[in-house]
Amino acid sequence: MAAKYSSLFTRVKTPFQRKYGGITFPAVLSPAMPACTLPAAVKEQKSLLESLLQRHGAILFRGFDTTVTAADFNDVVEAFGYEELPYVGGSSPRTKVVGRVYTANDSPPHRKIHFHHEMSHLSSYPRKLFFFCEEAAAFGGETPILLSHIVCEKMEEKYSDFVEKLEKLGLMYTIFAEEEDDTSSALGRGWKSMFHTEDKIVAQQRAAKLNTKLEWTENGVKMIVGPAPGIKRDETRPRKTWFNSMAAAYTAEGGDRKDSEKMGVSFGDGNPLPENVIHDCLKIMEEESIDITWQKGDILMIDNLAVLHSRKPFTPPRRILAALCI
Repeated sequence: MAAKYSSLFTRVKTPFQRKYGGITFPAVLSPAMPACTLPAAVKEQKSLLESLLQRHGAILFRGFDTTVTAADFNDVVEAFGYEELPYVGGSSPRTKVVGRVYTANDSPPHRKIHFHHEMSHLSSYPRKLFFFCEEAAAFGGETPILLSHIVCEKMEEKYSDFVEKLEKLGLMYTIFAEEEDDTSSALGRGWKSMFHTEDKIVAQQRAAKLNTKLEWTENGVKMIVGPAPGIKRDETRPRKTWFNSMAAAYTAEGGDRKDSEKMGVSFGDGNPLPENVIHDCLKIMEEESIDITWQKGDILMIDNLAVLHSRKPFTPPRRILAALCI
């Protein structure tokens, strides 16, 4: 079934959508007319799209046949007119493609990337994320997404003391980075590309602005980030949001060796997180998430404060591109 939102967009209902409080997650839009180009539609209907993002948390643009290349995707991002957030301090290995567009993550296809808010461990993080499917996977490679406030509500119901402690203390992340990128790990970005410099003093200065302390080692650097929020108050809705990368960081501790060596997480006071609670949280995330099964040309727009995302393993080829905006 489909219904028109405007003269340019048609609202589409799909089997993977879920309803929370009568609101469909995510919104799915297709062109209302064959010749409709997405950049032109965005410029004309930006206020409508922003209101939909505010309401639904994420928008999937599907069926815009004029959006097929990285440059086309860059045109769509530019059409929104948002300020670009430089990818400084993030731990995922990425490669610049064109304009404001990067690869989403250069880590090997067999590695699962667990639920997280983009750069939530840093004091400067993107508010809006864009993902683009330039080439769909032969098998797998879905991008699960999840409403963050639902996780918060369910965790408060089951572990109110833990949530209270998390809200009070926040989280401390420990990240290990070598000099150069290590694309065998989902957390393998080297410190030189992470801080856009080869100068250790400049790296320390840029890290300090992101609430990050650097401790230099023989093989690279140990970064101590935080305390960072575990829960944020989303004043625009208003509600609490599970704004952290705890699941991704904690799972890395017990996951593939490469990732285990790269990242760790604890309460903001340094005390360990309870394993049983974290695993229950992971279970809730899996149960409440929906999978975006990519089709070539898809663009997914996410409110980074409202929605967590992850990546399932895949069989190549697959090429998902990304852009980060304030």
